[in-house]
Amino acid sequence: MTMCFIKRICYGLILLLFQSVAAQNNFTGYWEPEVALNYKVGTNYSHNFSLDIRNYTYQMKDLQLHTRHLDIAHFSKLDIGHGQSLAIGAQYRFREVFEDEEQNELRFTQQYNITYQRGNIRFGDRLRTEQRITSDQTIHRFRYRFALDFALQGEKLDVGEPYFVASTESLLSVAKGNGPEWDQRITTNIGWLLNGHTKFQTGLEYRFEDYTQKTENILFLFSSLIFSL
Repeated sequence: MTMCFIKRICYGLILLLFQSVAAQNNFTGYWEPEVALNYKVGTNYSHNFSLDIRNYTYQMKDLQLHTRHLDIAHFSKLDIGHGQSLAIGAQYRFREVFEDEEQNELRFTQQYNITYQRGNIRFGDRLRTEQRITSDQTIHRFRYRFALDFALQGEKLDVGEPYFVASTESLLSVAKGNGPEWDQRITTNIGWLLNGHTKFQTGLEYRFEDYTQKTENILFLFSSLIFSL
């Protein structure tokens, strides 16, 4: 009964996202495909490498398809027991080659994550701090995400079966000379366990950026191919 209720809520959120998009004027749409590799070094230590490309699909009330930037990222994660982990990451964003007036960006990330199980639903809380560095300024960001995931068939996930992931994340960005910026993100994904080492995942993320000042509405279509070794 609980699982059925949660599924209805999650599917309802997807419908609300589409309805909200149709009603917004200040709106931008993106498609962001990603390839990621998870590599386990030891029993409690692993690496993650990823490459993604963000493309405009809707901007200034026009349908279009051109690249905004390319990201290369790396995370190192240490499991510390009881569903908890610590991680640090580095990311480089190539943007100047796609948009002349913009700057490339170097980003450092520090992360604490905890997951816990209730029945066949896994919940997660994640805290992140980030430093986004360009030639002009450094932006400090503080992030909290709550997420849940579960198999859509049966009590556990088997090869060939789908799963569902949903999350909501709050962000605070601060920088010298600028006022604080608050963002909110709502994400829903459906994935498939293709084999013991490969997942494919696709979904939507709706962002309310700088919602205390002049809200910008952004919708992402994500698609990810995830390999694990």
